[in-house]
Amino acid sequence: MTTAAEGGELGRADHGRAAGPPVDRDGELALLSAAVRDAAAGRPGLVVLDAPDGMGRTTLMNGLLLEAHAAGLRVLRADGAAAGHTAPLSTVRALLETLSDGATRRPSARHPTAQPGEEPPRHDGLPRSDVRGGDVPHGVLDALHQVVRRVARERPLLIAVDDAHAAEPASLRFLAHVARRLAGLPVLLCVARRSGGGSPLLDEIAALPMCRVLRPLPLTPGGIGLLARRLTGRDVDDGFGAACRAATGGSPLLVTHLLTALRDARVPPTADALGALGAKALVGFRACVVRLLDGQPTTVRRAARALAVLGDGTPRETCARLAALDPGVFERCLAALGAVGLVDAQADGGTWSFTHPQVRVVAVTGVPSGEKSLLHGLAARLLHESGAGVTEVAEQLRQSPESATRPWARAVLREAAREMTLQGFPDRAVELLRPCVPPGHEGTCAPELLLDLGLAESRVDPSAGAARLAVALDRLTCPHARLTALSALAGALMRSGEVSRATALIDRCREYGTDSAAAASSAQLLEAQLLLVATGHRATYSRLLDSTSLDLGLPGDTAARRALLASRAVVCAARADRVAEARDAAHTVLAHGTPVTDAVSTLGTAASVLLYTDRPHESAEAFRQLLDAPHVTREEAYPTLLALTAEAHARLGALGEALRTTTAALEGVAPAPATRLAALPLAVRLHTLLDQGDLAAATALVQHVPDPLDDEAWQWNEVLCARGRLRLASDDVEGAVDDLTECGRRQRAWHRTSPAVSSWWYWAGRSHLARGDRATARQLADDAIESARAAHLPCALAQGLELRAATEAARHRPLLLQEAEAVLATTSAALLLARVRVALGRALHRCGDKQAARAVLRKAWEETYTLGAPALHAEAHTALLATGARPRRPVPSGVDALTRSERRVAKLADSGLTNAVIARTLCVTRRTVEVHLTAVYRKLNVAGRRELRFVLRAADEGAPHAVGA
Repeated sequence: MTTAAEGGELGRADHGRAAGPPVDRDGELALLSAAVRDAAAGRPGLVVLDAPDGMGRTTLMNGLLLEAHAAGLRVLRADGAAAGHTAPLSTVRALLETLSDGATRRPSARHPTAQPGEEPPRHDGLPRSDVRGGDVPHGVLDALHQVVRRVARERPLLIAVDDAHAAEPASLRFLAHVARRLAGLPVLLCVARRSGGGSPLLDEIAALPMCRVLRPLPLTPGGIGLLARRLTGRDVDDGFGAACRAATGGSPLLVTHLLTALRDARVPPTADALGALGAKALVGFRACVVRLLDGQPTTVRRAARALAVLGDGTPRETCARLAALDPGVFERCLAALGAVGLVDAQADGGTWSFTHPQVRVVAVTGVPSGEKSLLHGLAARLLHESGAGVTEVAEQLRQSPESATRPWARAVLREAAREMTLQGFPDRAVELLRPCVPPGHEGTCAPELLLDLGLAESRVDPSAGAARLAVALDRLTCPHARLTALSALAGALMRSGEVSRATALIDRCREYGTDSAAAASSAQLLEAQLLLVATGHRATYSRLLDSTSLDLGLPGDTAARRALLASRAVVCAARADRVAEARDAAHTVLAHGTPVTDAVSTLGTAASVLLYTDRPHESAEAFRQLLDAPHVTREEAYPTLLALTAEAHARLGALGEALRTTTAALEGVAPAPATRLAALPLAVRLHTLLDQGDLAAATALVQHVPDPLDDEAWQWNEVLCARGRLRLASDDVEGAVDDLTECGRRQRAWHRTSPAVSSWWYWAGRSHLARGDRATARQLADDAIESARAAHLPCALAQGLELRAATEAARHRPLLLQEAEAVLATTSAALLLARVRVALGRALHRCGDKQAARAVLRKAWEETYTLGAPALHAEAHTALLATGARPRRPVPSGVDALTRSERRVAKLADSGLTNAVIARTLCVTRRTVEVHLTAVYRKLNVAGRRELRFVLRAADEGAPHAVGA
């Protein structure tokens, strides 16, 4: 060992000044100091320093040498691991060489062994004899011991042997011989060895009654913090000590190298900085790990390599099999690695992990690539046999191309690739499948394997995927597989802009199938999928609409027809074309289809048709039933389904539910690299936050959203709309106009012209009004009103009337707003109705009708409180105060508004108990029960116990009409 400071290598000459005394070693140093004083006073001593590599054995030995020098002891020192110490008794001769024929050893600054100018005494040559191996004649041992006794009589003596575990057996036998004969001699014998060295002679020394065994413990977080301040000269972050200890196991050697890397990188010692250090900054740390591993036995190194190949957290039985070790031996090897700070046991007690990622890298560094590939292949097989997940097994196979061609491995890789595709990582799926199809062997590979690879490639590189799928299509024989290949090939061609080739596949699809019905069904499914795939590319979508039929007269008796019906209906709904027929088509699909018989995309599309035709209540119920299906979370469109569900909730006024749903949609998705799948949830969340009046949260969210202008997908149009609305609320009128105008242009390009699809036109009109441009705002309102009347879209019509009223003189506004209120009375759009009523109340007040204004505003004031829209509630409150009203605190309504006592009384009343029995049961007065029941009836808007029973049971069943029925 060549450690310095607290186990690290800083500067040997000035280590004491740079690092100071060792930290967390006060107890050990005190015991060594006492042993030196005893020897100086003529009493013998025996100390064994038992510690793993890097735990500071040499540091403690150096401290002992300094103490002995200061106390005037003669020092005889040797290193069992020194080069050339292989011949029998070579370590002993190095220990005693300063006593022979005047030979001297120059004392070093690091290991002082003599006082300045001191000349060692001259003695006769050391005893010599033919010694072989560890069999040392007793006469030789006794003669060598006599040398020690003669020197000790002249002056108290310290015999220090470092790395004794590496010394040859003959020298160890001499040390054991001396240790048993220390009585009466002023000799301190100190032997430092690596923990678990396994030498019987060293164990014999440690077992002697007078022996003191010192086992240094890992550094504490506090000690690491002190050392960090010492080495870097900077203040230490609160969590740094614990983080550094976790990354090093508290090994002083590893801690020092990490601190040195921080110092050289000129970064403060914080937990974040520690995790940010790259491989280049940790060159010294890696070299230190290499030395620690090289110093371990072969079995320990094999255990480390097995754990590195399999990864952290792998069961120890599997690791032991890969290392070809007995489980008990493997466990001891891991304990040895843990002792030097390289691995750590997990909380579950059954698995281990490396303390630092670079340790795992170093553990397999230097292993030949061929051997490493074989190890990963064997690891994959072991994991597969132990029942590990396909993703974990596939990761091993990815690093073993030779194993990937085996039948069982191909099956695992195909399953893992499907998992990756479903999770939205087609590039990882391609990476897993490519080793299964070596270049030039496409003609001999299974066509199903080519199909899987083509499906994944079509998401990453449509052209390459189309070529691969075309080859697979010619070789597939299963009708279902052919349909899948056709659909994927059509999608890849659509993404590449080859619309004509894609639509031509519909005719080819009719050629497949065992009968005409099957062929027609396949063609219908393919056409439906083409419409849905085209929604990802605007130019392709426009060209496809020009060449496809939008007939909504199909029956919904088959899954294929329902898929085609839903895809055609959503196009019509988005364009406000034959809205009633589109709505009926959606009802047909949802009435006949189920998540078991129909694709999730079919049912989700039908539900979105209801949302785009101003049926938010029906849409929310359809989405709820769809999201209850067990497999829907695995669908790629799952975030979009959640976002549309949240939008339905927002239109109904259930803002809290909308926020919770968008949170689920964005779970695990970072906004900064958000894809188009996250765009719609982000837009709905922004709108909901603005409806709640939480401008700060909306501003914080939009700061991390990519620029919608960088992607032409229609989902980013909604982000533009929400961002424009946020800018309007932030008084950035010009920015709002720019965003909303661009949003309108893109919506028209996408044929999303229905006013019920997006509210961009409403907020654009508000932005133009804020800029003083009434004419443009009026035109936007008139266009929306005309389209909404023709298509029978009540919510869009009411919103258009509200915007139109804002452009008119005060005396003309009440009529328009009253019409809007009447239109909304037949819908479930509670938030929009409250907003219209606030505008109507203000308009009536301006016209001088305070009584009517007060009545309308009071309704809006109570409704906005119940909906949880504080900004609109505050607006209604201000308007209500302006009419001269003095409203009390609003009374919440619904089952959730009941207090605990009220809910308990209501439950007992529902069970049929009288007021008197309820009072005795709850130990309250009868009057208290009557007060609680009165409050319950008021909050639930019921007249008696019969209606109370209906409302409470509907609430327990989750019925949508449970509140205020």
